[in-house]
Amino acid sequence: MLPEYHILIVDDDVELRRLAGKFLRENGLKVSSAQDAREMREALAAETVDLVILDIMLPGTTGLDLCRELRRGSDIPIIMLTARGSDVDRIVGLEVGADDYLAKPFNPRELLARIHAVLRRVRSTGTGARTGGPLLRFSGWVLDTRRRELTNPDGAVVDLSTGEYDLLLTFLEHPQRVLTRDQLLDSAKNRTATGFDRAIDIQVSRLRKKIERPDGPEMVKTVRGAGYFFSPDVERA
Repeated sequence: MLPEYHILIVDDDVELRRLAGKFLRENGLKVSSAQDAREMREALAAETVDLVILDIMLPGTTGLDLCRELRRGSDIPIIMLTARGSDVDRIVGLEVGADDYLAKPFNPRELLARIHAVLRRVRSTGTGARTGGPLLRFSGWVLDTRRRELTNPDGAVVDLSTGEYDLLLTFLEHPQRVLTRDQLLDSAKNRTATGFDRAIDIQVSRLRKKIERPDGPEMVKTVRGAGYFFSPDVERA
């Protein structure tokens, strides 16, 4: 159980909010709910929220728009609720910054498991035991694993979503080594790979846009038929 965490469910389905909220509370979580963008903003302003469960199909401002809005000023973990079988929704959700997705209708136990996995990633600095200092340096960049903060060569802080941070940390922990999509999903997402290979491809694409410059070297290389390869040298300080 995770009694210290506060979950916000944003969905216009009253029955879904009631049933999911009841199940999560029974499993030790604090739960608030909102039916639209206005109520979500009010809930976030009123209390600290540790994770948002956000439905894509909302009246007025859509869940995708709200995900973009949250990502502009926060790295709060987001689990998107999508229509079953809608790969487009899943892809777009990941592109705009969601950390995970779950198709409706869903088993409440699976929702709890995904919440548990995402929050576990947030409260840890990654998988496995790590030695050395909290700073990881590569090509003039610095990742502070204690503060979960990335600084570019000009000294500016670059915002990362939870998924982007976990993916970058996985690359920095295994530099100059080919990592398969399944390895990246298991390590960076801390959950069993779902077979949805596009998910990791999207995360890699988003990370590339943040750490690679158009006139600079390619840091994350695609190895055809194998996976991805992080090319810079990495130093821990």
